[in-house]
Amino acid sequence: CIIKWLKSTIILLKMLHYIETYRQRHPLRGDHIAQFKEKYFTQILDHFNYNSLGNGTYAQRYLITDQYWKKDGPIFFYTGNEGDVWDFALNSGFILELAAEQRALVIFAEHRYYGKSLPFGDESFNIPNIGLLTVEQALADYAVMITELKKELGAGKCPVIVFGGSYGGMLSVYMRIRYPNIVAGALGASAPILSTAGMGNSGQFFRDVTADFENCSTACKDAVRSAFQKLQALAQQEDYAHIQSAFSLCKTPSSPKDIHQLNGFLRNAFTLLAMMDYPYKTSFMSDMPAFPVKVACETMLNGTDMLLALRDTVGIVYNSTGEHACYDLYSLYVECADPTGCGLGFNSFAWDYQACTEVELCFESNNVTDMFPPMPFTESMREQYCAKRWAVVPRPGWLKTQYWGDALSTASNIIFSNGDLDPWANGGIRKSLSESLIAINIPEGAHHLDLRASNTADPDSVTKARQKEAQVIAQWVKTAREKTV
Repeated sequence: CIIKWLKSTIILLKMLHYIETYRQRHPLRGDHIAQFKEKYFTQILDHFNYNSLGNGTYAQRYLITDQYWKKDGPIFFYTGNEGDVWDFALNSGFILELAAEQRALVIFAEHRYYGKSLPFGDESFNIPNIGLLTVEQALADYAVMITELKKELGAGKCPVIVFGGSYGGMLSVYMRIRYPNIVAGALGASAPILSTAGMGNSGQFFRDVTADFENCSTACKDAVRSAFQKLQALAQQEDYAHIQSAFSLCKTPSSPKDIHQLNGFLRNAFTLLAMMDYPYKTSFMSDMPAFPVKVACETMLNGTDMLLALRDTVGIVYNSTGEHACYDLYSLYVECADPTGCGLGFNSFAWDYQACTEVELCFESNNVTDMFPPMPFTESMREQYCAKRWAVVPRPGWLKTQYWGDALSTASNIIFSNGDLDPWANGGIRKSLSESLIAINIPEGAHHLDLRASNTADPDSVTKARQKEAQVIAQWVKTAREKTV
């Protein structure tokens, strides 16, 4: 009995230590730490074809907490995006704060083919198994899950509000458009529904990444551009030994292909620095210091050798722990159909496939309107890559056809929030389209900062944005509830 008591005490102390460590790293104003339960939902494999797989199913993971829920309260549902569902649950604290305020049930659903929600297990990314990875199937998953869980929980009259950030924000917008009978309203944070539908300028994204660094320091932008130009000059001279030494590469480059990979590796770091430009330390897509763009510019300008300075700057992203004695270009960065980066592992396979089918990401840098080396990625290049990698031909314009692009006048109850520091922002909705299609712009906000938990370092602009979002959502819930009486 004493041994059991000691073991229980040790486990309890470890849990308390974890909670205290979390609180120290995340100084929340509301101090909400959700007691999520991890569960699996028996989900239909193919919602739209009764012959191919019959009534086949797979186990879709979701997280749920009723710690704030009043039985007639709303349901806040996060439309999971391209990654492990826990990553989004632990970095979307505003939803929990709002749930505590509005007495809501909270559910975070994992997107099919990501995390542990693999329809065919380790064979999910084989052809043709991966063919069931579409936006339409993911939305149908969420619609079925919401409907069934409401029955199971006796919550048939509880209004549902969907939340999401980035691609997840796109899915929230699409849920309100496609399933308004199930979803009463949507908050799409940093949702680039225009640029991913092929609308806009192909040079805009990297121009906006550059603007983040230029706004910090014009000298910083110039230094980055000069460093890339020096790298290009060395590559033209085939001085590969110098390049290997300057960037601490594990292997000496030996071809233009290797230099292209190096350029992508370097550019990707600046993309992440701009997206994650939060006013405090984070461990979301990468371990980042507070104000990483500012830290990057200081690093870039403090060096006497511009190539070494560039190496140290990208090290903020790739080597924050100092564990890499050298950089393995092909393991730390994988080129794919998304020039902004697909990540690594199985999740990167899934996103690469989506970028080869429905999600259009023909973004390119040119070293004229941006500070990066010329790296074109045309529709033709996308087609060639996708045919070789996945045996598919992209369908330009399909997202626009399916989910309306900017022709949203007949939609309702959607918040489009964007931060001015986010390079994805100008690919989304920046102006309100009606009284219920509301654009909220956050001058000091990076990538879906408003979905993150309140923090003492938050700028006033994001605090005000969350207050506005809370007010609008409360009204949606009230109106939806009145309709069910």
